[in-house]
Amino acid sequence: MAHKKGGGSSRNGRDSCAQRRGVKVYDNETVTAGSILVRQVGGTIAAGKNVGLGRDFTLYARIDGQVKYHWKTRTKKQVSVFPV
Repeated sequence: MAHKKGGGSSRNGRDSCAQRRGVKVYDNETVTAGSILVRQVGGTIAAGKNVGLGRDFTLYARIDGQVKYHWKTRTKKQVSVFPV
């Protein structure tokens, strides 16, 4: 029995799929309730009015309306949804 694989075979070739994070809806766009606004790692962007925070820090709209990004502090942004 051989204890080494034959030449030409590789142990590589497996990779996980990208997680497609980032801002999905930008400022002044209209959204429906439940729409994903931002996919992020950690609380980089905070949830504002009418925005929910998912278990994996995903921000989503709680109501139909218009998206607004604004500063929460000098260094942290916040996203809110306002009814049209």
